[in-house]
Amino acid sequence: MDILLSFFHMLLLSFIELIYLVGTLIAVGFILGFLERHSNSYLVRAFGPRGVLVTAWIGTPIHEIGHLIQCFLWGHRVTRVKLLQLNSSNGVLGFVEHQYNRNSMYQQVGNFFIGLGPIFSGIGSLILGMYLFVPQSFKTFQQQLREHISLEKLDINVIKSIVGAILAISKSLFTIENFINPLFWIFLVIAISISSHIALSKSDIQGSAKGLLTIFFLLVLFNLAAGLLHLDSYRLILKLAEFNAYVLALSGIAFLFSLLTLVVSYILYQIKKGL
Repeated sequence: MDILLSFFHMLLLSFIELIYLVGTLIAVGFILGFLERHSNSYLVRAFGPRGVLVTAWIGTPIHEIGHLIQCFLWGHRVTRVKLLQLNSSNGVLGFVEHQYNRNSMYQQVGNFFIGLGPIFSGIGSLILGMYLFVPQSFKTFQQQLREHISLEKLDINVIKSIVGAILAISKSLFTIENFINPLFWIFLVIAISISSHIALSKSDIQGSAKGLLTIFFLLVLFNLAAGLLHLDSYRLILKLAEFNAYVLALSGIAFLFSLLTLVVSYILYQIKKGL
């Protein structure tokens, strides 16, 4: 009985550690997906099924490049790539097909990050766009990261700091100086296009789930070894999970423009509805 209880305790501990390690990334993916679905819904209702193609020219290639980069990082063999296809019979705007060695734990874990690739490429592209087109706002973003975001336990104070940082970046973006700057409007179009296609597709989520199971299995093995060696595995995982504060801070940029995309889509829908 004691052995059975110890086993269930180890499974529960591994599950909690899994949430600490990748839960934030998963939550970011679902929130962005929720915002994107509603944005695209308004675009479709305003302009028909091809309404989402307005933003696909930029957003879809960035989405697929995210998958592609992660495939290379995790040693998967890329067999076929389509960064953008506008006349697909099944409505798929782009794809990356890949193969991996099922005997390789490293490549199996890679499935999780390959599925989440568009989040990394989307956020990275938004930050790069800010650096190139609205450098003053990028400096504000850097300053907020340095002053308010640090590697610490993820709690309500960290959340408040991140919200404050997002508000500060918003104020630096939407200024009179930027409104009369053509580069700001170029950045805005790019940012909305990226945010409209940053979320994960059903196949992306299914691919990530495979890698998530492998990560959980490795955590179980890790906890088993830690138990035999009398190590505090929970404390070690908590230390590793401190990166979540930065994950949320960087994701704040994506949240900001995804919300903006939702508002713009809704306004366009209301205008179309009133005509």
